[in-house]
Amino acid sequence: MAVNRKIIISGSGGKMGRALIQSITENKSTKLVGAIDHGSSPTIGQDAGASIGISTGVIVSESLEHVLKETQADVLIDFTRPEATLSYIPLCVDKKIAMVIGTTGFSASEKEVIDKSTQSIPIVFSPNFSIGVNLTFALVGLATRTLQSGYDIEIIEAHHRHKVDAPSGTALRIGEVIAENKNVKLEDVAVYSREGHTGERDPNAIGFATIRGGDIVGDHTALFATDGERIEITHKASSRLTFANGAVHAACWLQDKSKGLYSMQDVLNISHLSE
Repeated sequence: MAVNRKIIISGSGGKMGRALIQSITENKSTKLVGAIDHGSSPTIGQDAGASIGISTGVIVSESLEHVLKETQADVLIDFTRPEATLSYIPLCVDKKIAMVIGTTGFSASEKEVIDKSTQSIPIVFSPNFSIGVNLTFALVGLATRTLQSGYDIEIIEAHHRHKVDAPSGTALRIGEVIAENKNVKLEDVAVYSREGHTGERDPNAIGFATIRGGDIVGDHTALFATDGERIEITHKASSRLTFANGAVHAACWLQDKSKGLYSMQDVLNISHLSE
């Protein structure tokens, strides 16, 4: 199979970056042509594959602008932080480089910046690139439509100690799917913390509980509880490679797209199942 997608990755020195390098180099239809990381990273100036014991011939840079001048690329896969992602967008728009964005923690106004940029370039923007998680979104939508009343809904998520945003983007997306299927706005019904004398539970609330510890890759549960029974829809990830493989699949899927905003559910053609 011929190489048909030339990919740059950001955050190459992190755990997700290493998983992306592995996924890209193992995929015969993709090629790593650039890697960037923050300026204080010890990987700057090294071969991008050194951390996983391979040679890629790609030297890690701290400047996306420099990488774009030095190489021809089709897509940037970005799993970093909002401020970094937002700095990459105008460069990708200028060079007509597609983007796959797995960064989470954006504000509403920052999401508008991403949305506006898709008038010029194609972007797959998703809180989670796991095929299993995206199927979970669909199952949660089905459960919400089926269990229309009498069920209390809680979302529980757990991640490693280094994750800086909470609730996770995936947990928030689960909440959005539930809210959309209940015809309400998540911000009107979400409960993100409980402490002290809280009173009885609001039957319309969508509750969130966050766990941080150890090296948990990512666990998510949507709990539907009523008198006498409860339904739990759970996804547990044990390796970041599942997210990396999904992101690389999305990068390939964008090949025939000139512009537009897409989700991972669009990539998998299952978006209709969660509605």
